[in-house]
Amino acid sequence: MEGVSSHRTLSYSRWSYDSVLDDEGSNLRQQKLDRQRALLEQKQKKKRQEPLMVQANADGRPRSRRAQHSEEQAPLVESYLSSSGSTSYQGVSSSMSFDEEEDEDENSSSSSQLNSNTRPSSATSKKSIREAASAPSPAAPEPSVEVEVQDLEEFALRPAPQGITIKGRITRDKKGMDRGMYPTYFLHLDREDGKKVFLLAGRKRKKSKTSNYLISVDPTDLSRGGDSYIGKLRSNLMGTKFTVYNNGVNPQKASSTLEGGTLRQELAAVCYETNVLGFKGPRKMSVIVPGMNMVHERVCIRPRNEHETLLARWQNKNTETIIELQNKTPVWNDDTQSYVLNFHGRVTQASVKNFQIIHGNDPDYIVMQFGRVAEDVFTMDYNYPLCALQAFAIALSSFDSKLACE
Repeated sequence: MEGVSSHRTLSYSRWSYDSVLDDEGSNLRQQKLDRQRALLEQKQKKKRQEPLMVQANADGRPRSRRAQHSEEQAPLVESYLSSSGSTSYQGVSSSMSFDEEEDEDENSSSSSQLNSNTRPSSATSKKSIREAASAPSPAAPEPSVEVEVQDLEEFALRPAPQGITIKGRITRDKKGMDRGMYPTYFLHLDREDGKKVFLLAGRKRKKSKTSNYLISVDPTDLSRGGDSYIGKLRSNLMGTKFTVYNNGVNPQKASSTLEGGTLRQELAAVCYETNVLGFKGPRKMSVIVPGMNMVHERVCIRPRNEHETLLARWQNKNTETIIELQNKTPVWNDDTQSYVLNFHGRVTQASVKNFQIIHGNDPDYIVMQFGRVAEDVFTMDYNYPLCALQAFAIALSSFDSKLACE
């Protein structure tokens, strides 16, 4: 019996010793993984802090040299541009203090959740638009969700669902009398089944001192007094700054007894700056939109004078209730002799109008992208926090801008 007891004790001791070794091995492996993860996060943070750093695709997959020539990287400008010119193309310096989102590893697809104490996603918020929206990057595989459109006007003004890219297509109609000078633009929603759903139509007014586009939810009624009129886009005299309004009343034409709720809202402002490489080079584009509150609703901006407008707030760095966006810096490609952006197959033809809109602190999250696929056909995709009317009007400004002439 004593021999059996000692044998059991020996076996138990050996099992305990092996268990301790296993635990120590697991701890060592875990510590090694933690060190590798911390090192990777430091490298990613360092890369993001470098100026004009081209960010890697969100999927993190290595690509062959041949794959880089695919149509996914659509050129912005044709190959007559010289690659020898020096480039000082910088994004608009932002006063936003967003925290950069750091993935634990390249394959991580987790996103931060917005808690009830999160501040509004304004220009001074400490969370990026992507974090506030809890949305994955559009560069990653997107969920296959069919967006239903029941009330056109309500849909056009509602921000895109969080985590869902709204894919649209703009067609330009130049046929008919004066259509060459004043074409009509139609925005349709691209559906998974290939069918198109009409969303908005826009037309440039003829007798106006500045560029003035009327936007309607009825393709057959583009009049200012019509029931389908939903908003407008108006430029300054130079054609370099644009403002997007809803269908409210102009404060200069409003009576003193008019309720504040009926005054027009400013939904967006777009500012183009001189091309950095001459008339045909990449353009610098800033987009200012109202901020979002804690329940993901757009803050109402109803200016009663010029000092309260989106452009004035942005120029005066009064960024408490606005979000400042900019176009993504294109990259020069020596093989194609052109500036390119990765549109992930949604843009196939070179055009100076092609652009992607991002926030400066989160360049992987594409808030909006727009580009040519045929002579008079363009794709227009947008994400939270933009709505269809904002995105459509921003695209119209690209058609009209005097800096966009080709």
